[in-house]
Parts: sequence; C-alpha cells; structure tokens
Amino acid sequence: MATTEVPVWSVDPRTGKPREQVAVEATAADVDAAVRAAAQAAPSLADRDARSRLLRACADALEAARDELVEAADAETALGPARLGGELSRTTYQLREFADVVDEGAFLDVVIDHADPDAGPVPRPDLRRYKVPLGVVAVFAASNFPLAFSVPGGDTASALAAGCPVVVKAHPDHPATSELVAATLRGAAESVGLPAGVLGLVHGRQAGVDLVDHPLVSAAGFTGSIPGGRALFDAAAARPRPIPFHGELGSLNPVIVTEAAATERAEEIGTGLAGSFTLGVGQFCTKPGLVLAPEGDCGDRLLKALTGAASEAGGGVMLDSRMREAFVAGVRQRAALPGVEAPVEPGGADGHRVRPGFLTVPAAHLTEDSHELLLEECFGPVTVIARYRDTGEVSALLALLPGNLTATVHLGSAEAEGPGAAVLAELTPLAGRILVNGWPTGVAVAPAQHHGGPYPATTSTSTSVGATAVERWLRPVAYQGAPEALLPPELRDGNPLGLPRRVDGRLEPGMNRSQ
Repeated sequence: MATTEVPVWSVDPRTGKPREQVAVEATAADVDAAVRAAAQAAPSLADRDARSRLLRACADALEAARDELVEAADAETALGPARLGGELSRTTYQLREFADVVDEGAFLDVVIDHADPDAGPVPRPDLRRYKVPLGVVAVFAASNFPLAFSVPGGDTASALAAGCPVVVKAHPDHPATSELVAATLRGAAESVGLPAGVLGLVHGRQAGVDLVDHPLVSAAGFTGSIPGGRALFDAAAARPRPIPFHGELGSLNPVIVTEAAATERAEEIGTGLAGSFTLGVGQFCTKPGLVLAPEGDCGDRLLKALTGAASEAGGGVMLDSRMREAFVAGVRQRAALPGVEAPVEPGGADGHRVRPGFLTVPAAHLTEDSHELLLEECFGPVTVIARYRDTGEVSALLALLPGNLTATVHLGSAEAEGPGAAVLAELTPLAGRILVNGWPTGVAVAPAQHHGGPYPATTSTSTSVGATAVERWLRPVAYQGAPEALLPPELRDGNPLGLPRRVDGRLEPGMNRSQ
C-alpha cells in the first residue's frame, strides 16, 4: 500500500497564512536513509583537522548567505532582521569557537598513568585514557531560535566538534529556513572534502520519534516543551539499548529582589525587568517568569516603574498561532485566580499580535495548591510579581520551585557578603546559572557558561551552551597494557599531536594548532 506524502508548509506568523510548501514529512525509510548516511560519514570526522575545517567552513558559508538566511527566518518567525542578524552572528561565533576547541584538544581529556609496581596497595598497570565520539547524534531544533538552537546551533556544532555526524529534526515553525541552512552546511562539508551526509535533515513529528528509536542513533539533543521532551526522553530510555537524551524542557527562572535592593534602585530594577520579560515577545527560555518583590513603599516604587515600562513596551507576533493561543489562555487562567491582579494586562491584541503585561499576587498565596499554576512557565511576554512580607515567605516559596535554568537575586550594596551569601545558598540547588544584579535573558557563549539546570529545566547535568557542551557527545575509553604501536596517537609517549595531557599526575600543556 502506497504511503501518502504529508506536505510541510512554511507559514507566515504575521498573517497565519501558508507561504509555500518546502518539503514533505519524512517516512521511516527517509529517517533510516538519513541516519545511515550519517553513520557512513562518521569515519570522515575522525580526523580533528577535518572537523576544525568543517566548523570554520560552516561559519563562513552561513556568513556568505547572511541576507538570504535572515530574510527566510524573519518570514517564518517574525523575530525581525536585527534580532536574527545578531542570532546569526552568535551562531557563526559558536561554530568557530568549537573549531578552536577542536584545535586545542583539551576536550579529549587525555590522562596517562605509566606502570608503577610501587604505586598504592597494588601495582599499577600502564593506563591511558581519552574520549571518543558516541556516534550519530539526533538534534531537535528549537522554535524560538531558528539559527542558534536549530539546524546550525549549539547542539549541531558541539556534536560535529566531538566527531559525531548529526541528523536534525527540523522545527515546524521554520522549515524553509531549516532547508536553506542544511543545504548551506552540506555544501560547506563538501567544500572541505567531507561527505554531505555528516548533516541530515528530516521533517515531521513521527520522524522525531523514529530518530530516537533508530538503532544507529547514539544520543539526542532537544530544546522544546516539557511534554514533548519528556516523551522523547522516556523513549530514549526505553530502547533496547538506551541512549543519552540531553533535553532542555522549561524554566520559570525566579528572581528575588531584596528589600535593600528595592530601596536603593527600585526604578532601575522595574525598568530592567520589563526589558527582560518582554524581550523577543517573551519567547526566551531564560525569561524571568516569577519575581519575588517586597511589600511596602520600595516594592510599590518598583511596581510603578515596571508598570510604566511594560505599558510602553510594544506588542508583537509570537512564533505561531498555537503558541499565541496557549499564551492568551494561560494568562486568562492565571489572572482569574483569587488575589491575582493585572496592573498591565497581558493577552491578545489586534490581528496575530499579543500585548505584554504582568500579574501581581501576595507571595503567601503561592504556597496554596489552588495557585500552583503560577509556578509553571507561561511562554510569552508575561511575568508574575509575588509580593512578600518577610524572608520566611521567600524561603517557603523557593522550597516549592522545580529545577530552573537560571535564578537571579538583586541585592543592596550592603548585602554583598552575609545576607547575599545566604540567598545564593538558597538559589544554588534550584538552577544551573545564578545571577546577581542582572537579568537572565541573554546567554553568553563562553567556556565558563552553563546553560542547564535540575529537572525539568533539563534532563541531564550538562550544558548546551559553551565549550563544555562537547562533552555530551563523548565517552571515555581506557587502554591497559597496550603496546605503543597499538595505541592511538593521542595516547602515545612523545605526544605527537601536541595535546594538553595529564601524565603521571602532572598537567602538560599542549600546542594550540589554531595559532
């Protein structure tokens, strides 16, 4: 019986109308072909020089196609050329950063312990360990970042850096952009002598399920909703051979404003908060969704500044009609709860737009089961201000929160040590990144960055941003008593590849080949 092709349409979020058919949903056979092509391409990524050239070629190719890519992404996401141009720059930057990581080689974590019959209670054999790529990686593209967390994003870049070919499941909100980017990256691969199969692309919800189930897929990276991510996480664990599933699922990103901070700079904090929760029409995974602010005059000043700034913030178009409907319904449900007020009412606006706003509620209400909805993420330009009477209410509320990507505290100038340390100690178990006197929107691509957090923020302890994201796609292998001629070059005496290594407990610097 013939299989009916299911078309994949590019849709204009500003009008809700289809723009063009760009592909068809992948069948099980299509997924199998993409995964097998990736697996066949894996040996070509064994050489670190080839991986470095690939990553730099991908960055160069994306830059060369900048105008076309930004135009395509804006047509499908309504995020605007300025935002998308910056996102493309971020994307090419992280590709080149991972090329530097590959050149340096420290991510291989080479450790050599020579044989020592007198070491410890038992003789030590010759042991040499380093990390090798897992194999084909499935990447699930994000809706809110059509470049930096999608086909050419951090999951893809870090997997290629590790030596793992990638098959991307495109997000339905930007299929045309995904096709254009995938073609650009495959062309870049071929330009440096690598097979195009190092990066595959498939469309369709079932294709994502088939990817996680495929026996040649060795790991997966996901950015999206809690229900979708949890279903795929469970599927990855239920396989005959379970695989790592690194999912970023959802986050409330709580913010605490101490009374001292509000007294000193209420207006600055209120204005900064408005800028943060409305950024990108509130469609950032790090959007501050819950703010604990004090009652009293200082808290009133903060709310006044927030009201003014939020009222002046323009509305916008969300990524698709489904998200818009969920936002409008979510705001309506929250605003109807007892004790909740809306000084600036968020919700639907003219046409396909939404308007930003915020809700307020006494913090004590949030410890009641009837208000648990306020402790769940609402995707879009809204935040909840919980007014607390004392630090006991703050601690009681923090104890109810699930894992988050970020947690923020605004401190007064005299709280840098004792009181500040106590707040940080309360926030540290809740999140992967703790901010002081800042805003969580905006995740710098840097070696020290950690973009992750306790469940349900993520399903693992790894980061999806920064140089150490490469560790997700590697596993360690130790060789014991192997003759020199049988060892991989990374583990041979003399360090022929110039790698940073730890030999007999001493750290040896490597030679940076990118210089």
